[in-house]
Amino acid sequence: MKQNIILFLCTLYSAALLAQEPLYRMSTDKPRWATFENPKATVGAGGMENQTAKGHAFEPIKAGEVKTLLNVNGMGIVQRIWLTVSDRSPAMLRSLRIDMYWDGSSQPAVSAPLGDFFGISHGQIMPFENALFSSPEGRSFNCRIPMPFRKGARITVTNEASKDLDLFFYDVDFQLTTTLPADALYFHCHWRREHKTQLAVDFNMLPEVKGKGRFLGVNVGLITAPEYGKSWWGEGEVKIYLDGDGQFPTIVGTGAEDYIGSGWGLGKFIQWHQGCTIANDSTRQWSFYRFHIPDPIYFQQKLRATIQVIGGYSRDQVRQMIKDGHSLKPISVAYDKGFMKLLEGNPPTLDSPNFPDGWVNFYRQEDYCATAYFYLDKPVNGLPALAGVGDRVKGM
Repeated sequence: MKQNIILFLCTLYSAALLAQEPLYRMSTDKPRWATFENPKATVGAGGMENQTAKGHAFEPIKAGEVKTLLNVNGMGIVQRIWLTVSDRSPAMLRSLRIDMYWDGSSQPAVSAPLGDFFGISHGQIMPFENALFSSPEGRSFNCRIPMPFRKGARITVTNEASKDLDLFFYDVDFQLTTTLPADALYFHCHWRREHKTQLAVDFNMLPEVKGKGRFLGVNVGLITAPEYGKSWWGEGEVKIYLDGDGQFPTIVGTGAEDYIGSGWGLGKFIQWHQGCTIANDSTRQWSFYRFHIPDPIYFQQKLRATIQVIGGYSRDQVRQMIKDGHSLKPISVAYDKGFMKLLEGNPPTLDSPNFPDGWVNFYRQEDYCATAYFYLDKPVNGLPALAGVGDRVKGM
């Protein structure tokens, strides 16, 4: 019965894809692959070295070197990026930087650590597949996000590690076309990290970006602070501020695991549009993602996406953490008689003898990073440049 249901869902999904773009339709678009065997994706010029017998499948990237994966003029759509590297250590995956430039811009639309861009938080690569990324056996990196360009596209990888990378393989698959829809948007990606968030200040998964566009989703990495022990970290709500929003957002969730479709805590799971690839309270590392594909989020003027840094624990455990001098701020308590807001009215203090015995939610401070994916109506986004490699690899 279960296998029949899965087969039925797969059939529905395949039918949906065919409805969008039938496989039998002919097109005048020109398929091209950029690889080390044909770096310029030139017509009839692939695999010319070593008498065509696999003469240039890979190259090293020396420390400090920039390697160009794609540099093409004209109109087209990047459809797939595949690559693999010989050193897949967490530090190397954070030290390699991938940048993408559209239409001759000098500012990258995409600038992120290589591993994080491909959905690998904390440098922990594993077999997985979702709607946008995959690593079939935990040894490679695949991206199938469509990336239109009108005048040209350039993709580079920079080795910002202190050591050489011996083996780097790749191909960038794209189509050259003569037309694009007038409303075709440019793909963007922004990565940021805060080693220790500010108490009672939400973490910006995507700082404010201006223009018209679509928020595609986010991959979040979290390292919980040791002073909170194994208390639950994920009570924070995701908030998405659209267009004219001021202090209060239009879109708000109910908790971290709720945002990715789970509930009552969080374990490892990998699904098409949502998942948690790391859930380890021993190493204090967590990673989760959500892609807004079936539930698109468009914006006409601007967008900002945040997550509250809020956790929860039993009353007596929270009392002990405060006694031990740990940084936290109680905000509410759920108990057998209801729910008490601690930031409104005149509630009892946590150390009061009549404070309810229940689940206490509290602001805390953590090490957060986020890779946000979005489309925009222009090839530049005006966001801060990618943090330096020292900041990226700290603690890895």
